[in-house]
Amino acid sequence: MAAIKKLGQENHFIVDATEDSLAINSKNLKQYQAVIFLSASGNVLGENQKLALQKFIQNGNGFVGIHSATNCEPDWSWYTQMIGGIFEGHPEPQNAKLIIVNHEHESTKHLPSIWERKDEWYNFKYLNPAVNVLIKIDESSYKGGKHGDNHPLAWCHEYDGGRVFYTALGHSSESYSDPLFVQHLLGGITYALGK
Repeated sequence: MAAIKKLGQENHFIVDATEDSLAINSKNLKQYQAVIFLSASGNVLGENQKLALQKFIQNGNGFVGIHSATNCEPDWSWYTQMIGGIFEGHPEPQNAKLIIVNHEHESTKHLPSIWERKDEWYNFKYLNPAVNVLIKIDESSYKGGKHGDNHPLAWCHEYDGGRVFYTALGHSSESYSDPLFVQHLLGGITYALGK
């Protein structure tokens, strides 16, 4: 949260943070342009919160999912399509090579074509084929991948009226002081804000 607040200060957007899922309500969301689920996990939203988030996106706002946000609300099909995947599991954190698929996006244009880093590399039991893949992982560069040559780890898309960015990266606290990763996040947030 500290890293995202710092990005807000440096890039002229205001960041509020809470761990209270009841803050996802129609009245409160009116003051925001994007919602970020930072490693949110499990079933955290009641029916009113789900409806509020759905309307928020349908009103043209943005959503950013970071790391375990694909392990959030796994039984809600709208959220699954919106975020773009459902987490299945991961091997132990290890170094791997990431392949930048899209060099034009705000979240990736600063990255090297092959980005080597250590993280917790997610496998997914479902992936939405309609998303725009930004980063894939080279499964030959680590142990435990289950998707072969097409293993996306970051993507974006327009969904149900809004803009959605997701990155599976960001497990370790060290990630949030890595300039390349922080810039990756900023690009995703900028996209979600529609700037």
